[in-house]
Amino acid sequence: MKRLATLVAAFGRQYEAELETGELLLCFPRAKKSVFACGDRVEIAITAPGQGVIDKLEERSSLLYREDAFKQKLIAANLTQLIIVVAVEPSFNPELLTRCLCAAEDQELKTLIVLNKCDLADRLDEARERLAPLTAIGYEVLELSARGDVDALARRLPGERSLLVGQSGMGKSTLTNALIPDAEARTREISAALDSGKHTTTFSRLYRLPEGGSLIDSPGLQMFGLAHLSRDALEHSFIDLRPFLGQCRFRDCRHEAEPGCLLREAAADGRIQASR
Repeated sequence: MKRLATLVAAFGRQYEAELETGELLLCFPRAKKSVFACGDRVEIAITAPGQGVIDKLEERSSLLYREDAFKQKLIAANLTQLIIVVAVEPSFNPELLTRCLCAAEDQELKTLIVLNKCDLADRLDEARERLAPLTAIGYEVLELSARGDVDALARRLPGERSLLVGQSGMGKSTLTNALIPDAEARTREISAALDSGKHTTTFSRLYRLPEGGSLIDSPGLQMFGLAHLSRDALEHSFIDLRPFLGQCRFRDCRHEAEPGCLLREAAADGRIQASR
């Protein structure tokens, strides 16, 4: 019997699927290579009580993934909003943050940067300074402490399918547990079903929100490859560069040393940030 479902957890080639009735199944793809991500809508053939096989992938509205020269890693599908978590301490990687923003812009997702651990006041100004190049071009930064009040972020979630991403150590798990009271218990339950504890921080998991919408938590990132973006797509993902694109003297300008490069001229006279 075929049933429609949403993949609500992804761990290797195993997935937890939620049927429209709310029933949860442990599922596997038929093919050796998996092309599915947390958040995907799929058609499932039930093979045994609590188990099924994924037969078909429904059309996606968006897909966030990273790719380098060696491999591709699907993160989440059918998103409307990307929430990037950084922290006052430890230091975050601005380039990784920018790469996440580029991927979100390519998929036309809403974006929000959360600066966590703002109770560490002695390092707060330094963190704000590192985010200043992004706030200057219009990206919103929401300051909070995951161990304190997270209501400001909770108000941004209803009606959206949001994905939390960030480096390890930014407090993303603490933030998820503050937003979703049963998140930790649900993670332990999945780990028990897989007969392994190692998955507690290494798989993506979708949580339904009482007010509508859903939140996906994902493993900590150390890199975010953008090899899947063409040069044109990558340029377009820098929102502050868009007004200048296509206006250089040469159509194939690489913005390095070519004469008549409008981007380099704009950086030199301060119309765009040289770092960007």
